[in-house]
This record gives sequence, C-alpha cells and structure tokens, in this order.
Amino acid sequence: MADIYEVSIAMDLRDGLSEEEVAELRWHLGLGPRPVTLTVVREFPIVVEDDEGVLDTEDFPVPLLASRGEAWKAGGALTSLLLRRAKGGWALTSRQEIHPDDFDRLGELLTWLAAKAFDHHERFDGSVRVGWIRFYEEDETRPLAVRDGGVEWPT
Repeated sequence: MADIYEVSIAMDLRDGLSEEEVAELRWHLGLGPRPVTLTVVREFPIVVEDDEGVLDTEDFPVPLLASRGEAWKAGGALTSLLLRRAKGGWALTSRQEIHPDDFDRLGELLTWLAAKAFDHHERFDGSVRVGWIRFYEEDETRPLAVRDGGVEWPT
C-alpha cells in the first residue's frame, strides 16, 4: 500500500505578483527554469550519506507541482497550468500525487498562494479554499483549505 494523495488545486490569483514570484511559481509548476533565489519555499532539506557513512543534511530544491503525464496511483493525468486571466490576475490549476512527507513544503506554497487568492476563495470561517484532496484509494474528495497560516491536511 502506498501513502499517496491526489491533490487538485484550482485558484484565481490577484494581480500584483512580482516577476520574481511568477518565475518561482512557474518553476514549481514545471513551466520554467529554477530561479537563482527562492523566496516562497526557501528550504528543501534532505538527508544524505557521504562516502564514510556520515549522515548530513543538504538543501535539494525540487519543484512541488511539476509532475506531468500518467498518474501513478490516482488515475488520470498529472498536470499544472498558469494562465493570465482576461480580467486581470492569474488562473492556476494543478493535479498532482503527493506523499505526506511533502505536506510541509507544499503547505508553505499553498499558504503563500492563499494570501494571493481572489476573495471568492475565502470561506465564511476565514479559511481560503485552495482545492481538494483525496487518498488515492478513496472515491470522495475533501476540501483543501488554508486557515490561520497553515494547510488543513488529512490526519
């Protein structure tokens, strides 16, 4: 059994993103090269073992929503898209498979996106709906929201 979740993100982002922010977002979506400086999700720690068997932590940046092609467990296709909206702002859609080990880093990105979202994504309780999530073996999705500076991940 795999611990894989399908994450679907559908958001409208306001104007006002800097060129650097758009470049970093495009990298995370697999739509552009990695910027020299990362400002949204800054750290990507991994533990590696050197030739002598000593464990060390290194920074290994990877885009968080860049998978393309056939889904491994959830069925269908994995993709991401960022488009300029005709009425201003940005339209973002992404469908990915993620492991719970990636919840923290993806949560940083989703929290940042929630702060940039149009008001229609905000719910009565102050949370910002960023998309949906489901465990790959389940049929029903659950809302994926950011509240109080963090993502409400499944337990």
